Amino acid sequence: MAGAEGDDSLYPIAVLIDELRNEDVQLRLNSIKKLSTIALALGVERTRTELLPFLTDTIYDEDEVLLALAEQLGSFTVLVGGPEFVHNLLPPLESLATVEETVVRDKAVESLRKISQEHSPVDLEVHFVPLVKRLASGDWFTSRTSACGLFSVCYPRVSSTVKAEIRQHFRTLCSDDTPMVRRAAASKLGEFAKVLELDYVKSDIIPLFTALASDEQDSVRLLAVEAGVSIATLLPQEDLEALVMPTLRQAAEDKSWRVRYMVADKFSELQKAVGPEITKTDLVPAFQNLLKDCEAEVRAAAANKVKVFCENLPEDSRETIIMTHILPCVKCPEVRLNIISNLDCVNEVIGIRQLSQSLLPAIVELAEDAKWRVRLAIIEYMPLLAGQLGVEFFDEKLNSLCMAWLIDHVFAIREAATCNLMKLVEKFGAEWAQNTIVPKVLGMANDSNYLHRMTTLFCINALSGVCGQEITTKHMLPVVLKMSTDQVANVRFNVARCLQKIGPVLDSSALQAEVKPVLEKLATDQDMDVKYFALEAISVLALA
Repeated sequence: MAGAEGDDSLYPIAVLIDELRNEDVQLRLNSIKKLSTIALALGVERTRTELLPFLTDTIYDEDEVLLALAEQLGSFTVLVGGPEFVHNLLPPLESLATVEETVVRDKAVESLRKISQEHSPVDLEVHFVPLVKRLASGDWFTSRTSACGLFSVCYPRVSSTVKAEIRQHFRTLCSDDTPMVRRAAASKLGEFAKVLELDYVKSDIIPLFTALASDEQDSVRLLAVEAGVSIATLLPQEDLEALVMPTLRQAAEDKSWRVRYMVADKFSELQKAVGPEITKTDLVPAFQNLLKDCEAEVRAAAANKVKVFCENLPEDSRETIIMTHILPCVKCPEVRLNIISNLDCVNEVIGIRQLSQSLLPAIVELAEDAKWRVRLAIIEYMPLLAGQLGVEFFDEKLNSLCMAWLIDHVFAIREAATCNLMKLVEKFGAEWAQNTIVPKVLGMANDSNYLHRMTTLFCINALSGVCGQEITTKHMLPVVLKMSTDQVANVRFNVARCLQKIGPVLDSSALQAEVKPVLEKLATDQDMDVKYFALEAISVLALA
């Protein structure tokens, strides 16, 4: 016993070894999460000579344990004695960077990238670069994919001879037989290009970009598009047209919709990178095609960029491009809706008269679209349109649409149309409502379809508050009271609900003289629902 106490310093490593060999995964996970405490107890030298070799040799475990280990080692520099000894962390991380589980590999690469910054330039060349080369020429594709993420962190701080080797390894991985490796290389191409000298971007990166962008796998091609945008930001204007644009033009017409989607998704960044001239000659036709693409996802991705694309067009030709190239493409509902939803921005760019002429046919068509969700979306933009177009234009062109929605066969549309009227009255005022909206709404009270008669009541519910006491008492109330004798019980109980809703807007004499007798009569109706809502209204309005 005394002997065991004497060698107390062995205790932490012995416990760790026991726990790491325990059958319970949770125990093993806990001991990995306590690694830093154990390393502190052991001191820097024993951490380097005992703990790290032990961890390197015993890396075969559940993924969650390995993930925790890969993460821990990224912040272990101090525990092994600081930057001078940081290379001791490389062996366990190298093993972790080759395992099968992607999440573990990615975490190991993340930790390696982190500790690469703590290596001196000499240590980078002596310890870190050889690790990258081993991974890059490993038998398993897992190690080669991990290598792709490590080139850019060591390249800037090594000698030109080593830089040449690194570029060669990266070139090799870009044409690897395994698609997963080419995908990893394509995903890091832009990042690697950023740390290379401009001459090498032209001589090495551009051919790689061209090759990856015409890879047989669309998952590789779409990552190459992303890299192309980064590369475009690095090149002087005069080189872009020859070196990058042919490949990007080809990507915009790729046979795979996923690649075209990526071009659409990156369009704003691309526009910033290539500048106004190439935008006019190359991007405008490409954008037109994306807006007319046969795949809805691609059209939608392009539609999302309409606003930014138009804002960033060169001012001298902005209006012409929008009017002659962009708006005529607006054939698909999602693109039109996107332009309409950004109307305030588009309006600032090209002026409302021009816009209303080119967009009006689109708005009318959407308002009558067979898909009710498209109709619903356009209703939601109506108040915005009204604000932009002004009252005269609205009355002349759009008022009839707003009224037509009130008798749509889909309830959600009728409901949204009612709410829309309220927002329009908030914009244009009660007098406009009295002259334009109210007569048409009240006219529907005599419609032979009871659903339309009910819509009158729903509109009155929504409009009474914004129209105020005079219009409600004088014009709306008589119609509601008259409808209390409707043949359809559904209409009668909605009269009771409507009276409850507009009651607070009316003055007390109208409530007592006109509303109370009608509600009392409805409270004796044969229909249970009518009776219930009439009694509820009497109680809420305190008319009992």
